[in-house]
Amino acid sequence: MGLLFLLGLFAFCVVIGVPVAFALGISALAAFWYEGLPLMIGFQRIISGINVFSLMAIPFFIFAGELMFRGGIAMRLVKFASAAVGAVRGGLGIVNVFSSMLFGGISGSAVADISALGSILIPVMKEKGYDADYAVNVTVTSSIAGIIIPPSHNMIIFAIAAGGGISISKLFLAGVVPGVLMCLCLAVAAYLVAVRRGYPAEPFPGWIALGLSFVGAIPGLLTAVIIVGGVLSGVFTVTESGAFGTIYAFLVTLLVYRSLSWENFRIAVRQSVRTTAMVMILIACAGAFAYMLTFYRVPDKTVVLLTGITDNPILILLMINAVLLVLGMIMDMAALILICTPIFLPVAHSLGMDPLQFGIMMIVNLGLGLCTPPVGTCLFVGCAVGKLPIEKAVRTIWPFYLAIFVALMTITFIPAISLTLPRLIGP
Repeated sequence: MGLLFLLGLFAFCVVIGVPVAFALGISALAAFWYEGLPLMIGFQRIISGINVFSLMAIPFFIFAGELMFRGGIAMRLVKFASAAVGAVRGGLGIVNVFSSMLFGGISGSAVADISALGSILIPVMKEKGYDADYAVNVTVTSSIAGIIIPPSHNMIIFAIAAGGGISISKLFLAGVVPGVLMCLCLAVAAYLVAVRRGYPAEPFPGWIALGLSFVGAIPGLLTAVIIVGGVLSGVFTVTESGAFGTIYAFLVTLLVYRSLSWENFRIAVRQSVRTTAMVMILIACAGAFAYMLTFYRVPDKTVVLLTGITDNPILILLMINAVLLVLGMIMDMAALILICTPIFLPVAHSLGMDPLQFGIMMIVNLGLGLCTPPVGTCLFVGCAVGKLPIEKAVRTIWPFYLAIFVALMTITFIPAISLTLPRLIGP
């Protein structure tokens, strides 16, 4: 009965429009009261939820992404991507995917990817004769590379939600191949749709232009090398690498590219503070909510429930993916990572799945939810940037959904996709 009270109150709060973070906190504290537990314990769980040193990396990653978004790095990455892969039928669609892979691997944010690259590429694609729905759909779906290819603050959230026993640096490594695989699947989808619609190819600018564009992109690309390479080499902790990456991004945009104005710096600071506050409140309240889920033995009951339906590991993993896909359509990604990890990770562990593989599977799955209505943040932002009604985008986005789904199934059932790099070169 207590579990029904917890989940029912949470669902009620979400339905009436209470922000998810506060809905988690309210329902958790109400469950403490319902069970006669001291409310002080509930508040202690809220505080302990963010009393984790690794979480300090999140504001640094967010601020570094904002600086690169406002400081012109995206434009140089687009020029390099266009010179490298633009001379293919529908080349700008593939350029869009390739640019997202590069920028996402630096910013770690899907929304920043859309805001930065979408504002550049969508108008250009329209001008070159591409349909608005195609331009928006490619931009929206490829943006989730930012949450898969390291660094990604969602990976840090997953590591914390898993109990802190997962190496963040290994999780970063585990995301590289799946992120590239997903982008390749999206590039194939973009090419096939472009061929079917008869979109043109861009002329190859020449090897000199390609080389110059690469040189111009190197300072921005080195941000990811500093952040990820510093962690893997053992020179930095995850938090320290985030701090150094932020300093480097600031110096590059200010002194090398000279494209960071005072006004853009102020916007980057304000937006970073706002985003960090939202994430931290969410993590704090989710800590108390997860405690009550454990109190009601939800993880154990979930294992019993799923294994009671079938003992086939393939079917169980498909059911987990189906539940995550549905939840990802209606809830925020960070909240779902914090809620679902303690529930489904024990199930995956009982099937012999490595926590790293499960983490990447979950992040890819929930990333797809960012592109789907009714609560698809990336879809909303992309349609706003492209000035396209959401219903028109959704009507033709299915080939890109299918591409991500193919990548998701590959990641789910082929462990080597996620685990080869961590086992080969992981610290």
